[in-house]
Amino acid sequence: MPAYDLHDRLVVGVASSALFDLTESDAYFRAHGQAAYAEYQERHIDDLLEPGPAMPFIARLLQLNDLRPGDPVVEVIVLSRNDATTGLRVMRSIERYGLSVTRAFFTQGGSPLDYIPALGMSLFLTQNRDDVLAAVRAGSPAGHVLPSTAAYELDDKGLRIAFDFDAVLATDESERVFQSAGIERFVEHEVAKRDVAHAPGLLKPLVSDLNRIQQLEKDRQREDPSYEPRVRIALVTARAAPAHERAVNSLKEWGITVNDAFFLGGIEKAKVLEVMRPHLFFDDQHGHLSGALEHVAGVHVPYGVANETLF
Repeated sequence: MPAYDLHDRLVVGVASSALFDLTESDAYFRAHGQAAYAEYQERHIDDLLEPGPAMPFIARLLQLNDLRPGDPVVEVIVLSRNDATTGLRVMRSIERYGLSVTRAFFTQGGSPLDYIPALGMSLFLTQNRDDVLAAVRAGSPAGHVLPSTAAYELDDKGLRIAFDFDAVLATDESERVFQSAGIERFVEHEVAKRDVAHAPGLLKPLVSDLNRIQQLEKDRQREDPSYEPRVRIALVTARAAPAHERAVNSLKEWGITVNDAFFLGGIEKAKVLEVMRPHLFFDDQHGHLSGALEHVAGVHVPYGVANETLF
């Protein structure tokens, strides 16, 4: 049998902590230790785990595999510090939710992070902040999924994903100017470099992969005019004119597109996110995420100058 090829697929790694609500399990582990935790999970092996904040995103992402039957466009792999035995409850819950996730790496307390680049992952999601910091330090596209009370309609089949620009899709080059010299110098810097594309940031490859899926949706729509595209990508940034121009030109130079672009110029991002209700919103600053967590699943990308104190 030939090896399973991950080429030409969007590969996402997800920790069980992001996919499911493991609050009770984690509390038991901290109180009683590894051996008792393993026994606890075995006793509860058939108890269905409640969905975690990344579940709406992962479920809708996997549904896109119907665009290429027999040759999935999306591959989701569980990366877990559990061992295979204690991971059985996670895999049984995945099966009962009907998620087409069949591959999992259980590393029994060791770090699974080296497998992110080895498998060509465009994204790794977890609620373990230390793992995210280690992954970002190594240059991997990882995000810390924050606790959220957002609820999504089950019959809503669309997949909405929103990204900040600086230090998320791009590097923190311009954010450093803003942090050190203020808004006026930042605007001058961006206007002077409006035709110079930013260097891509950690999550630019994720948008490239999503754009490839959107192209498959366009192909499907040409074949079947009744088909309604499901993937919608938004840019939500504090930039405003004229600094917005460099961001737009960077996307063009990178060969990626977004459906919606919001240049807020200081307007609170939560006001837009409450209306949009993306299934994930990626930002490098906690302050832009905290006010929106009742409306969206927020993902902190701890990259760049705004996060240097975390390392």
